[in-house]
Amino acid sequence: MIVYPAIDIKDGACVRLSQGKFDEVCRYTDKPYTMAEEFVRTGAHWIHTVDLDGARDGERKNAQAIKEIVQKAGDIPVQIGGGVRDMLSLEKTLALGVRRVVIGTAAVNNPAFVQEAVRKYGDHIAVGIDAKDGFAATHGWEQVSRIKAVDLAKQMEDYGVGTIIYTDIATDGMLQGPNVAAMQEMSKAVSCDIIASGGVSCKDDVLRLKETGVAGVIIGKAIYAGRINLEDVILSVE
Repeated sequence: MIVYPAIDIKDGACVRLSQGKFDEVCRYTDKPYTMAEEFVRTGAHWIHTVDLDGARDGERKNAQAIKEIVQKAGDIPVQIGGGVRDMLSLEKTLALGVRRVVIGTAAVNNPAFVQEAVRKYGDHIAVGIDAKDGFAATHGWEQVSRIKAVDLAKQMEDYGVGTIIYTDIATDGMLQGPNVAAMQEMSKAVSCDIIASGGVSCKDDVLRLKETGVAGVIIGKAIYAGRINLEDVILSVE
């Protein structure tokens, strides 16, 4: 299982939100690239980033911060989500040097775009499914659709999507443990690689998620709050 340490960017800074609420922001550093440098030092194999402004507004506002993260990550691949809703924004994001782009809102609102993206860029494309009470949320989690998360995942699998980042909004940023049952359900429902996101608070949470069969886990707030030794966790799941 791959551990993905996370860098969430808002207004050019590294921040964390609680349950995706934009009015509950904890600012960690104005230089997000320093976190990439730290993650590289601790042995990360991937870095996960989110452009929170892009996720909410559908516009890339943190391109410079993302570019700096990619540069500091060096040979470590970076994946990014937030604000990619058409081929132009996708291509501009890939041009920043990221290895994989996560399509979120557009997977619900414009599935034909996902099909086109996968046809053209293959495994450089992932889909982010953010679930609230089992239903897919969009626009930076501020809107909830009527599509069940598992059904959306099956649709994306049919389109050839190989990687799905599955986030349980209720647990995200709360440090109260992940929704293991939801992650296990998703892992069994599709053949895609599932990357679990939301609620990880300690090493044991990561080990519990590994037992569900997910291919990866995103860890954010637990790192910034000093609840997890990233190097130790990475070694424990390899």
